[in-house]
Amino acid sequence: MRILLMGAPGSGKGTQAGFIAEKANVSSVSSGDLFRKNLSDNTELGVLAKTYMDRGEYVPDDVTIRMVLDWVNDPSNISGFVLDGFPRTLPQAIALDKELGSVDKVIFFDVPTADLIERLSGRLICKTCQASFHKIFYPSKNGMICDQCPDDLYQRDDDKPDVVTNRLKVYMQETQPVIEYYDQQNKLINIDGSKSVDEVQSKLEIQLND
Repeated sequence: MRILLMGAPGSGKGTQAGFIAEKANVSSVSSGDLFRKNLSDNTELGVLAKTYMDRGEYVPDDVTIRMVLDWVNDPSNISGFVLDGFPRTLPQAIALDKELGSVDKVIFFDVPTADLIERLSGRLICKTCQASFHKIFYPSKNGMICDQCPDDLYQRDDDKPDVVTNRLKVYMQETQPVIEYYDQQNKLINIDGSKSVDEVQSKLEIQLND
């Protein structure tokens, strides 16, 4: 099963990626995970990607495509995968189809813009384990200290309000053609991402069993 997860930053696709991968019995990865891994390994692609991420801009297609295809083509993913946040642009979608032939399902998490801004501007990340918290919806029991490590929590540069607004604007400009591309292939599944985690998972389970 080859599944793509689409949705604006903060739409909840990352929260549901593990659930979907478990149900499909495949591995999952986000483009952000790949960027950070390349950065931690001090690769040229990782350092280049971070300069765009810190400005709230999307990484150029050629850089992103190279990272993702390296992961997709790993022998451990031969049975399928869940890709979170890729493709984001039409050239990325076309490149992926050219490499794979096709994907099985494209799940789009639809959330109103105002909700996205509220979700993103409150997100906090652990410096060590990268666990995600939220000032309103999922606060750490220890304030600005991670519940799991523990270590300090911080707000990523690309989660600050002014950067969030720019990220959403860029998303609408670049990703709408991708949504239409997969809709024309009858592979697009729309999920109301504004619902609770449990409600969203119930809808996802129905779609995955279809």
